[in-house]
Amino acid sequence: MTSRLISSRVFLSSLLAGLLLLTSMMSVVRAEQGPDQFIQTMSNEILDIVRKDPALKAGDLQKISVLVDTKLLTHVNFQRMTASAVGPAWRQATPEQQKRLQEEFKMLLMRSYSGALSQLKDNYIIAVKPLRGAVTENEVVVRTEIRGGSEPVPLDYRLEKSADSNAGWRIYNFNILGIWMVDNYRSQFSEEIKAKGIDGLIATLSERNKSNNRK
Repeated sequence: MTSRLISSRVFLSSLLAGLLLLTSMMSVVRAEQGPDQFIQTMSNEILDIVRKDPALKAGDLQKISVLVDTKLLTHVNFQRMTASAVGPAWRQATPEQQKRLQEEFKMLLMRSYSGALSQLKDNYIIAVKPLRGAVTENEVVVRTEIRGGSEPVPLDYRLEKSADSNAGWRIYNFNILGIWMVDNYRSQFSEEIKAKGIDGLIATLSERNKSNNRK
């Protein structure tokens, strides 16, 4: 896999900032909370958490790993994200291959995420825009802006209402600067699968993650 895995430096930095906002799960999010309120609550809490924790702000991978594993994944449909990024080949993958793909994709994003934490500034705020459509819909898009830098960075979320009435909303995609993250990876993963198959994609992601760990 080439450097096109993260094709744009601007896209990457914005994506990292977006992923940064997702790990705020210190409070119980009630099922009746609207999707826009859900995103606003997460955004405000994560900014507070990172401002108060120098290790997170410095990109401590161990602390990030614990935070992601214990707090994030219950509020993100990570299987749907991975399946969508892999595309049609996901259905041909064995359960073990699917498990490995999720693990490697998670690590890829988490490694990128760790770099974002060192870029967080104390003056950053998240502005949630008015919700379009009815809150009774099972899938919605919540639009936000990251403010505090030289110019606002648009960041949109696709959310689904969980089948579990107590689980509330779950995130399954992000739009950074007009680019949906999962869609961006899908085109790149498709090339890798055509060339090397599912195992080839797993191996490439694994090697990339190992390379990042050595840095």
